[in-house]
Amino acid sequence: MDVSERFELIKRGTEVVLTEDDLRQYLETGVPLNHYIGFEISGKIHLGTGIVCMSKIKDFLDAGVKCTVFLADWHSWINDKLGGDLEQIQEIATGYFKEGLKACLRAVGADAEKVKFTLGTDLYHNNDAYWETFIDVCKNTTLNRMHRSITIMGRKLGEGVDFAKLLYPAMQVADIFIQNVNLAHAGYDQRKAHVVARDVALKMKKNNLVNTIGEKIKPICVHHHLILGLTKPAIWPIEDSTQLQEMWSDMKMSKSIPNSAVFVNDTPEEIKNKVRDAFCPEGNVSANPILDWAKYVIFRNKGSNILIERPSKYGGDIEFNSYTELEKAFLSKSLHSLDLKNGVADKITEILEPVRKHFEKPHIQKMKKELEELIITR
Repeated sequence: MDVSERFELIKRGTEVVLTEDDLRQYLETGVPLNHYIGFEISGKIHLGTGIVCMSKIKDFLDAGVKCTVFLADWHSWINDKLGGDLEQIQEIATGYFKEGLKACLRAVGADAEKVKFTLGTDLYHNNDAYWETFIDVCKNTTLNRMHRSITIMGRKLGEGVDFAKLLYPAMQVADIFIQNVNLAHAGYDQRKAHVVARDVALKMKKNNLVNTIGEKIKPICVHHHLILGLTKPAIWPIEDSTQLQEMWSDMKMSKSIPNSAVFVNDTPEEIKNKVRDAFCPEGNVSANPILDWAKYVIFRNKGSNILIERPSKYGGDIEFNSYTELEKAFLSKSLHSLDLKNGVADKITEILEPVRKHFEKPHIQKMKKELEELIITR
């Protein structure tokens, strides 16, 4: 695979790469790429994390990138996930969550054994270098910048928060440098922390990221698409462009709104019921979660297709071999929204089948049950 092919593979399916020029330069000069993506441990794994994120990791692996999944137990504790019980968070992280992500990697055709899993606690324990790096980050940014960056935690600007939450963005940036990550990966909602990492990189004494001639470099930051949740946004219809950003934030798939998300171990019946009840405005492409899933989940790879089964009186079965064909049929109203929903539900069920089978194993079922009981008690 040449530089151009690696570049396109790393870039595909992303919202933004900071920056494309840096990425191309690192590839052309032979800088080994070291990736990481961090996850809060906050409950069941949904379609966005399990399929969209793991598919992107497969792209990185195919492009010759060394990949790491960071199980962010301390960040989850700071952000009050799973009741703020650090021991429970760690148990779920190293049990259900790690096992689930490995199953998802295999479901998208990746070699799960090539991906390193790191628990935050294991990185921080007896590691003076980490805390030195954390302080170095803090010395090269401002309290105001940290306060603006707490939106990466799902917190709103101006919201009253405990002081620990202001440490979260700096810890996230320190995670990048202590692991020598020069390819930081996340959803677009993590952009603010990554911009801080790039801003402080050349000022820090504890930045060991270098190019092939030993010069300090900035981490490349790759942000994948955040798929939409299934529920109708609070603002609808959109009357002006100023509401668009708020609408997108409101519609992001969320574990805290169960009916907005399909979880990777949902049953076929659960998937069908959720998708059938989904928001799917006729004639609208930009704010349509069903089409969004079709584009970023079903047609994420070349050669993908979807078969939509219909009674003969409604035109009979129809197959689409590209997202463009599917969107065109929906906009022309030759494809009804209910038929679209049924077809997408069936395809999502098919994609998740290997993960469901994995969770049918007795010891894996036990992990899932423990998580569900914990969520109920919280």
